[in-house]
Amino acid sequence: MKTLFSARERERYLDQMAGEELDLLVIGGGITGAGIAWDASVRGIRTGLLEMNDVASGTSSRSTKLIHGGLRYLKQGEVNLVREVGSERALLHKSAPHLVDPIPMLLPIYKKGTYGYLASAVGLYIYDWLAGVKRSERRKMYKRERTIELEPLFKTEGLKGSGYYYEYRTDDARLTVEVMKSARSRGALIANHAKVEQFIYRRGKAAGVKAFDLATGKSYEIFAKKIVNAAGPWVDEVRKRDNSLHGKRLLLTKGVHLVVDYDKLPIRQAAYFDVPGGRMIFVIPRGGKSYIGTTDTIYKGGLEEPGITEEDIDYLVGAVNAAFPSVRLKKRDVETGWSGLRPLLWEEGKSPSEVSRKDEIILSDSGLITIAGGKLTGFRKMAEKVVDLAAKQLQDENGNIYPPCTTDKEPISGGAGPGTSYEQAIDSAMRLGGDMGLTRAEVADLASRYGANTLGVLQAAQSAEGYSAKKDQLLYGEILYCIDYELTLNAVDFLLRRTGWLLFDRKRADLTRDAVVDIMAAILSWSEPEVRRQHMLIEDQIKEVWRSRA
Repeated sequence: MKTLFSARERERYLDQMAGEELDLLVIGGGITGAGIAWDASVRGIRTGLLEMNDVASGTSSRSTKLIHGGLRYLKQGEVNLVREVGSERALLHKSAPHLVDPIPMLLPIYKKGTYGYLASAVGLYIYDWLAGVKRSERRKMYKRERTIELEPLFKTEGLKGSGYYYEYRTDDARLTVEVMKSARSRGALIANHAKVEQFIYRRGKAAGVKAFDLATGKSYEIFAKKIVNAAGPWVDEVRKRDNSLHGKRLLLTKGVHLVVDYDKLPIRQAAYFDVPGGRMIFVIPRGGKSYIGTTDTIYKGGLEEPGITEEDIDYLVGAVNAAFPSVRLKKRDVETGWSGLRPLLWEEGKSPSEVSRKDEIILSDSGLITIAGGKLTGFRKMAEKVVDLAAKQLQDENGNIYPPCTTDKEPISGGAGPGTSYEQAIDSAMRLGGDMGLTRAEVADLASRYGANTLGVLQAAQSAEGYSAKKDQLLYGEILYCIDYELTLNAVDFLLRRTGWLLFDRKRADLTRDAVVDIMAAILSWSEPEVRRQHMLIEDQIKEVWRSRA
């Protein structure tokens, strides 16, 4: 039986958190917080998690959407980081095959470029060795002629050849949601749209928090033996509330990505290439679109929506046109985009791109445990370090002994069905979809988001009443599933983070947005003012991510 993770049960989750003393309370619902909640609950640690917005609404939905093997970390001499993320990448592909899949990546090599031909060959060989890359995905080196055959759009002037290797593409927001679902299935209590406003202290130690439910206006006092600050770009804001913001602090850098129609940038495979100034950027095809990123600039503005400037667009469009001269990309070709913040640990004298992506645990005098830095790929190992520390402290203080981390052996939600393999679960979904009159492409589209849970989405669609068109039944089923099993409270949560349509399928988002609000209103019993507010929230989000109103 699937574990409910329902927006209709949010208040009950908060009431439960307030009605007991938790072993561990996590502040922050990004990939790091989700990983900590998952690891801790697997070990039997009674865990709660609070997120002030939606799951993955910060950095964890705004990355380059790659599970990096860490090639550029090799350039910075971070050998152990390359080894760790390479291992984690393989593990995530096995645990969540619907969300982590290998894609070939072409690294063009130019005279006077960042990487010379020999240096690239040696670097990629070392990368394969350190990252434990399987034989079928090990690097190949190509001369100029073969490189042009593989990607005719590359600038040919000064081109010497290329390195061909593999990265793993993901949907960062959905990965975060699936990890959060895994934590919930092991008993974690989780609430989004619930903001921590202040700490509660006992004998000088952080013993709990006062939280405000932004959806209902209710306040809660939630107590826990250990509190972890995993708030990403907001970790220093949380430390301020604890009066512990001294010593190390965050350096926030902004990363912008742009999305264009594939016809405007018809690359044959993903590419990773030089731009003036010593940086490198990616161009990655995805579902009829190509996306470009990223920038890396120091940021000191508001944290909610860092925004995309004309300079950001000029930089990325210019970089594409320099690398692919025949493309002639124009600013008006940009359909959508996103901007995210990297919460790095400040290092004096280093440029944003040179600052280490390593994670670090900071302990305050109050006992607050802060985890800062790190990367999407390394979330599971980051969580392991944090939970190891919390478990040791709990053992020292209370005598409780908890087992070591075992999330390396656990499937992530959607990675396998209950009592079945991933492949068997997908086959079952295909059969049910066929019985419902759906095409294999329609079921495959769902499977790319929900994996082994696709069967649950289709079963929800079967419960739809009053819909004659299959597409309307399917939309109802997907929304119902996301409300009851993915803590989806707002229409934007669904359109942006559960499906990605606002970024990668504008037409679909535009055609369904009113229906999404209507369906959610019926399921969640929204009032007329709330329906109007939801439409306004969608419009506000569109202003952030759509670059034109075509």
